[in-house]
Amino acid sequence: MPSSDHARLAHAIKQWARELGFQQAGITDTYLEDAEQAYQRWLARGFHGKMAFMAKHGAKRSRPAELEPGTVRVISVRMNYLPDFDDDPDARLGDAATAFISRYALGRDYHKLMRKRLQKLAQRIQQAVGPFGYRAFVDSAPVLEKPLAAKAGLGWIGKHTNLINRDAGSWFFLGELYTDLPLPIDQPVGDHCGSCNACIDVCPTRAIVAPHLLDARRCISYLTIELKGSIPEVFRQAIGNRIHGCDDCQLVCPWNRFARVSNEADFLPRHGLDAAILTELFAWDEATFLQRTEGSALRRLGHERWLRNIAVALGNAPTTPDILVALHQRHDHPSPLVREHVGWAIARHRNNPGSRSGGTQ
Repeated sequence: MPSSDHARLAHAIKQWARELGFQQAGITDTYLEDAEQAYQRWLARGFHGKMAFMAKHGAKRSRPAELEPGTVRVISVRMNYLPDFDDDPDARLGDAATAFISRYALGRDYHKLMRKRLQKLAQRIQQAVGPFGYRAFVDSAPVLEKPLAAKAGLGWIGKHTNLINRDAGSWFFLGELYTDLPLPIDQPVGDHCGSCNACIDVCPTRAIVAPHLLDARRCISYLTIELKGSIPEVFRQAIGNRIHGCDDCQLVCPWNRFARVSNEADFLPRHGLDAAILTELFAWDEATFLQRTEGSALRRLGHERWLRNIAVALGNAPTTPDILVALHQRHDHPSPLVREHVGWAIARHRNNPGSRSGGTQ
């Protein structure tokens, strides 16, 4: 295929991506040497914590052709997920009796939705050029998605390590199509964080240890989602009422003034989780948890860690009869993990009754 035809195809792919609900698509090559070296340094410092999967697969994560042989280009896409609703995240964080759940997890799980859209994009390409080699990814394999997206011109990696787009902020998901089509590549954009350190300063656990450097072991998203065992006590107070993830670094980012809400109905909050009462969520048995989190990213937690996280939030909430009753009802839970965190929460109320507040460590 002549290069001019590849250029026309690249333009068409971006248009098809928008028609399929992606807000932007970009194309890059597979050269990630700088990102690979930075990633290896990050691993060497142990910043991935107990996420052993981050250190697996050798160079496949940073060398796309080793993960999917024949890959010469990556089509990177982004999809807005900020739901169009009236909830004020800052007000939610300030109401210690309610649960704060990261915005991305309030609706249906994005993995299947985006993977299906990427598959449809591949089908459109195939209709245009015939059979070609490709593989779609949405957090489903070892992929350095943010460096790839940055190289493809979708934005720059901010000091909080999330991708930022100057016209859309950072409230979006990323996905990729690895392909053997030698398409023309897009140019990356410059870094526009400047001297701003808002995300570093706001982090409740000081997880952003330097610009562009995150110690996941301190990150509330890691502590409440990825960590399977006990949450270190030193971080529990700072977690506040965050029971699944943390959006603080995005909420404070000036570029999110330009964030666009999503028109995807699947990303709208479900089961009132955008304004849920902690004691009500804590009362869910496992069957209720599984039913209410069907098709949601929350399901991945499992009921045990769901209770663990809410116990911590209840320990940080103001002392009330309802909260004390809820905690004592779980005091003899079969899970040692749940019992430990419930015991910590009860001790917090016993030793320091009254108001609670998150803090920094």
